[in-house]
Amino acid sequence: MNLAYRDVRHNLFRFLLTCFGLSLLLSVVLAMIGIYRGIVVDALTVARSHRVDLWVVEAGSQGPFAEASRIPGDSREGIARLAGVVEAGSVTYQSVEAKHLGRKIRLYVIGFEPTRPGGPEGISSGRAIAQSHFEMIADRSTGLSLGDRIKLGRTTFSVVGLTENQVASSGDPVVFITLHDAQKLQFDLAPAAARVQTARGTSGASKDTVNAVVARLAPEADAATVAESARRWKHLSAMTQAQQESILTQSLVDRARRQIGMFTSILLLVSAVIIALIIYTMTMEKLRQIAMLKLIGAPDRTIVAMIVQQALALGLTGFMFGTLLIANIKGFFPRRVVLEPDNVLALGGVVFVVCILASGLGVRAALKADPATALGG
Repeated sequence: MNLAYRDVRHNLFRFLLTCFGLSLLLSVVLAMIGIYRGIVVDALTVARSHRVDLWVVEAGSQGPFAEASRIPGDSREGIARLAGVVEAGSVTYQSVEAKHLGRKIRLYVIGFEPTRPGGPEGISSGRAIAQSHFEMIADRSTGLSLGDRIKLGRTTFSVVGLTENQVASSGDPVVFITLHDAQKLQFDLAPAAARVQTARGTSGASKDTVNAVVARLAPEADAATVAESARRWKHLSAMTQAQQESILTQSLVDRARRQIGMFTSILLLVSAVIIALIIYTMTMEKLRQIAMLKLIGAPDRTIVAMIVQQALALGLTGFMFGTLLIANIKGFFPRRVVLEPDNVLALGGVVFVVCILASGLGVRAALKADPATALGG
């Protein structure tokens, strides 16, 4: 006789309803893990999409993502002449807000030099930028389509190509325009402000400014050595791709990692308490049957096994329901949710341990049951 099986069978609706409620809680835990992994992926997407080996930014800066960085546009020529550099390109990065079809769109604009590093990794539909002005490649998450026209600043751009899953660390979808258009958008002043600067005699500053220079190296070149050459001879900050990714994960998403980790820990603690209370309540309802088992000589390990089985059935069923739920709705989240098999398996292991620990309260109550109560009225 298995009391856990009988209890589930005779109270199937209550058991399934309890599992469903627990699955909602565990799905939130999975969602938090997936959101964190999505934040990391988003933070690295732009840095990896350029497929470069070296980042050159303003001296004393860890830009262009973690800190502000502005360097002269002609820095690219100096970087391109360093030993080991195969090709280099200038890039700019900025966030803008635009209107399209009556709604506001937050965009992350990347300015690059066509045919040089810094452009989109691949175009899923449409074509590459063929003109020096007024053309744009947008990610599908912007909601833009081929042929759409959108105004950024004082310039109207036509969408000629579309990319997939290109987003910034903030979650804003990425659009690509030429470097000249991006410099005009980022550094040119409005007419009224330009007149003020002219009156002050400060309008002669060069507009050929970029946020970074990215470079690809020869296969035999050592990235750290080339970066040291850029710092020594060009008086700029330089970092390898690995260093750039380390800055992104440690600077941009560290606070989010700790916040989500704390929230996930609290949710797991709440789940453990809920499972413990449910198992305790179910055990108290079966104290008479447990006392009868003791009276007929059932060993304690049999009773403990029944309670633990019920706790595991409750927790793992809720975990499976929660996994299926989050797997089917993760596409509706405003931020990317990335669920890797190792994350799901790790959480499954944690739920298993939590169920074992949570069953302790019910086991304690069962072991204290007096066999004489089975003979009561």
